Amino acid sequence: MHLFKNIKYFFYILVIGINAPINAYEEGYADNDGIKIYYRDYGPKNAEPILLVQGLGGQLTFWPENLINFLKDNNFRPIVYDNRDVGLSTKFNNQPNYTSDYLRYIFRLPINTEYVIDDMAMDGISILDKLNIKKAHLLGMSMGGMIAQIIASNYPERIKSFTLIASTSATPSPLNSPTREVRKLIMDRSLKKDASYEERYERTVRLITAIGMEGYEFNTPEFKDFVMNNMKRSDDDTGFSRQLLAILASKNRFNKIKAIKSSTLIIHGKEDPLLKVRNAYKMHELIPNSELIIIDDMRHMIEPPIFKQFEQKLLDHLNTNS
Repeated sequence: MHLFKNIKYFFYILVIGINAPINAYEEGYADNDGIKIYYRDYGPKNAEPILLVQGLGGQLTFWPENLINFLKDNNFRPIVYDNRDVGLSTKFNNQPNYTSDYLRYIFRLPINTEYVIDDMAMDGISILDKLNIKKAHLLGMSMGGMIAQIIASNYPERIKSFTLIASTSATPSPLNSPTREVRKLIMDRSLKKDASYEERYERTVRLITAIGMEGYEFNTPEFKDFVMNNMKRSDDDTGFSRQLLAILASKNRFNKIKAIKSSTLIIHGKEDPLLKVRNAYKMHELIPNSELIIIDDMRHMIEPPIFKQFEQKLLDHLNTNS
């Protein structure tokens, strides 16, 4: 059963930008009870810190240069990190039984997993502790938004503002699933376990085309270099399936997010084929001090034309709560 393996490739890029290297940063490890979390601090240290939490299977390098530079240019200090089990952070060893776990998911039976979303939230807090940051802005996308919801709810004293992009407070279920087109791509078993980088890249393009902005050209030399370099940065992608199980094994966060006190900006695509727009309306209903922006031509990613549509609203939100 290649479901979990195959889903990985469309999460290679949850956010798309022109990802030329950004050389001005510091890197290191934070420690969460023996779990090493690799982070990158873009600085400057006297600017307003903002912790960015990446989505399923996403390495810290997936945050696009235009977003990082936008934050830096407006006196913010972006801090990004590899979630556990991806990139250069601690990897776990358990190999999920894809067939068994998928059947348990279909029939809504308990799933055994090495960690859940709540554990991943502590990884983010460990970075703030490592950098001696008492309070920061918080931005999470997709699975990163799920993790960030726990951070914002459990540690309100550490959060200045909260931004949620293309996320959900519900535990995914067969009734709350991707569109038929995306499900078909997910279930496609054409990708072999020993696929080459070139085959993986082609798979990535097909899948992100299905979830990205309509008409946007993903298959470019720059994008190919970016994907290839990230595969080489961390060739072990087995953590993806364990992260997915962590999502499926976690309870919904409906009651949890009612306790979020931070001013919250929710951004979602009207035609998101992975996490449908009703998830955004539900979060807006439950989070007391929240504002919702629905973007008509946004799907599940924030390509540069999409980011342009909400960058000023994001900046206003951050500045108001600094």
